[in-house]
Amino acid sequence: MTLTPVTLDQAAWNTTLAALPAAHILQTWEWGEFKRVTTGWIPQRFAWQRDGRVVAMASVGVRRFGPFPLMYAPKGPALDYGDPSLVGDVLEALQTFARRSGAVWLKIDPDVVAATGVPGEPDDAPDATGSALMTVLQARGWHFSRDQVQFRNTITLDLKQPEEALLAALSQSTRRKLRIAERAGVAIREGSAADIPTLYALYEATGQRDAFLIRPAAYYEEAWRRFMDAGLAVPLIAEADGQPVAAVILFAFGRTCWYFYGMSADTARELQPNVLLQWHAIRRAQAQGYAVYDFWGAPDVFDESDRMWGVYQFKRGFHGTVTRHVGAWDYAPSAIAYAAYARALPRVRAMLRRG
Repeated sequence: MTLTPVTLDQAAWNTTLAALPAAHILQTWEWGEFKRVTTGWIPQRFAWQRDGRVVAMASVGVRRFGPFPLMYAPKGPALDYGDPSLVGDVLEALQTFARRSGAVWLKIDPDVVAATGVPGEPDDAPDATGSALMTVLQARGWHFSRDQVQFRNTITLDLKQPEEALLAALSQSTRRKLRIAERAGVAIREGSAADIPTLYALYEATGQRDAFLIRPAAYYEEAWRRFMDAGLAVPLIAEADGQPVAAVILFAFGRTCWYFYGMSADTARELQPNVLLQWHAIRRAQAQGYAVYDFWGAPDVFDESDRMWGVYQFKRGFHGTVTRHVGAWDYAPSAIAYAAYARALPRVRAMLRRG
C-alpha cells in the first residue's frame, strides 16, 4: 500500500513519534536540534502516512564532506519492522532521497533487536524480526557499516516485573554494595538544570580518572539543558555528608528510560554511591511507567579484552538482558564515492567528531 509523505511541526513530532514501534530518543525533535547547534548535522525530518495514520518517521541528519552530503538517521527510522511491506516502502523512500541528493552514504541504525544473550552462551537467542531486517537490507544493497556510531549492544531491564523481583534479581555483590551505600547514609536527590556545573565537574573528574576524552562544557550544557527543559532528561545526584559524589543523567522517551551519562568524584567511592544511584534510577523509571530501562552500552566483544568490560560487569549486577541490535547499515548510491570515502575514513571520522 502506498505511503503518503506528510509534514509534522515541532508540536506534533515527538507525540507522533512516541506512539510508533522502535521509537528512540535520538529521533526526537530535540536531538536533531542539538546536533544542528553543536556539530552541524542539519535535520531533515520525514513522516509517512498509510490509511490516514502516520506509520513511519525518520529524522535524518545531513552534513557535507566536500561537495557531497553524508546522511545519518541515528537509531532510526521508527516503524513496525514486523510489517515487510512497510519496511520496504520506507527503505525505498530513504534510498530515493539519498540518490537524488547525491549522498556518499545514508546510514541508519534502527532500534531493532538482532539477538539477546551473550553470543555462544546458552542464553543466546536470535530475533526473527531483526534477522529478517538484515536480510532485507543486504538484498537491497545496504552494507553493514564499518563505522558503528552508537552502541550496538546494551543491557536492558524489564520494568514490567514487580520491584520485589527486580531487587531479588540483583547479584549478591550488587546487593551487598547497595546495603553499604544505604548504611553509610548516601542520599539521592533529583537535580535540575541548575546543577549542570556540578554535573560537568563530576563528569570531567570521571574522564580524567578513566582516561576518556570529554567535550567542552558548552557541548554538555547544550545537551543536558535542552533535554531537561523539554522534560526528557533528569539528573539524579548522590550526596555524602551533603557533598555531591556521583550522578547519573537519565533520558526518557516513549516506553524507555536510558542511563546515558554516569559520573563520580574521586572521593567516597568506597560508599558505593553508583550502585545506589542505579537502583534509584530503576525504581524511578518504573514508577513513572516506563517499560524498559536501558543501560546504554555493552561490549562489542564479550571478554576481558573489550574496553567496556569493567562497566559491563557493573551493569550485569542488575541482572538485565544482554540485547544486541542490528547495528548501523550504509546505503551508498555510488560505489565509487563510497569506496573513496572508505579510504578516507579515519580522516573523515576525525573531522566529524571534532565538529
